Amino acid sequence: MKTLIIARHGNTFRKGETPTRVGSRTDLELVEEERGRGIGLYLKKLGLTPTRILAAPLKRTMRTAELAAEELGNPCPVVADARFIEVDYGPDENCTEEQVMDRLGRAAAAAAGQDPAALTPEQLQELGAAAIERWNARAEVPDGWKVDVPRIIANWRELAAEVAEGEVLLCVSSNGTIRFAPHITGDYEGFCAAHDIKVPTGGVCVFTSGDGSAWTCTEWGTKAFKQL
Repeated sequence: MKTLIIARHGNTFRKGETPTRVGSRTDLELVEEERGRGIGLYLKKLGLTPTRILAAPLKRTMRTAELAAEELGNPCPVVADARFIEVDYGPDENCTEEQVMDRLGRAAAAAAGQDPAALTPEQLQELGAAAIERWNARAEVPDGWKVDVPRIIANWRELAAEVAEGEVLLCVSSNGTIRFAPHITGDYEGFCAAHDIKVPTGGVCVFTSGDGSAWTCTEWGTKAFKQL
């Protein structure tokens, strides 16, 4: 049996703070340890001890992986792997969701031949929200974001192919990148139809493959810290 565990990093904004869309160009520290430690404790509860731990080379992902490893008794070192860094949100990097939806709404209106200035703020927000929904439902990249979809998919497939028989590999990444991981199952559209592909902070995803079979997702977006 081969096991690939994919987890999203912990929180980078405190309760009450206004979050922004943080991508690969913004390297924030974690503001709590609960979710990182929760990942490790949950994996221990499942009886899954990683033989390899990878993390995207950002403070939030590396620290989450380190916290999980600590709770697992530090079974192996955390290795930085740039293949699984967060996506680049382009002009929306570090912007609030309201700002993001306004810009995306204007872009959508212009693409449809409408004058954005003729639309109300509510109409622009609605158009922008629709673009975000398509991103969350089926990973359709919004206008202006710098996301190399074929490369990200290839990276996940490459990682899946690297997992050896009997190995348990943990990879800590981010929301924008993780949503492409289910491509390793061979049925991404079916997966999107059955799951919310937006993984929560501290969320755990588990894929297994046995006897040369295709990868199967046994857990997706499980809030580990709430399972303890």
